[in-house]
Amino acid sequence: MKKKNIRFSLDKIDEAANAFLNNIGGKRLIAFYGQMGAGKTTFIKAICDKYGVQDMVNSPTFAIVNEYETAEGGKIFHFDFYRLKSAREAMDIGLDEYFDSGCLCLMEWPGIIDGLLPDDTVKVEIRELENGIRELRFLQMEE
Repeated sequence: MKKKNIRFSLDKIDEAANAFLNNIGGKRLIAFYGQMGAGKTTFIKAICDKYGVQDMVNSPTFAIVNEYETAEGGKIFHFDFYRLKSAREAMDIGLDEYFDSGCLCLMEWPGIIDGLLPDDTVKVEIRELENGIRELRFLQMEE
């Protein structure tokens, strides 16, 4: 594995999502870290678009998890752990079952559950640079 950076402007987010997906080696658990407004939800929407999701993709801040259907009939789970007070709350919603489902799990604000994340989770830092440019930092997975 090696560190990888992808920089993009929002008008090139689709290309950035493609590049990201091509670099994570088919991993299904992806945790996004970043400040409020860094673009976590926007990037997750771009990933969902690549899978043909027709539903509105928005942050599940109050629901904790949203489920989307892909064009092929698969599922994507989108989590937002911002409001959780403890990792126990995540376990109470059946987090293990989601992780074991084989479905793509995209997580915002995963800090509270860091200790629960499996070793093969792709951890992504997203940040906003000057002029609205975004940068993703993650470990590139070996094929």
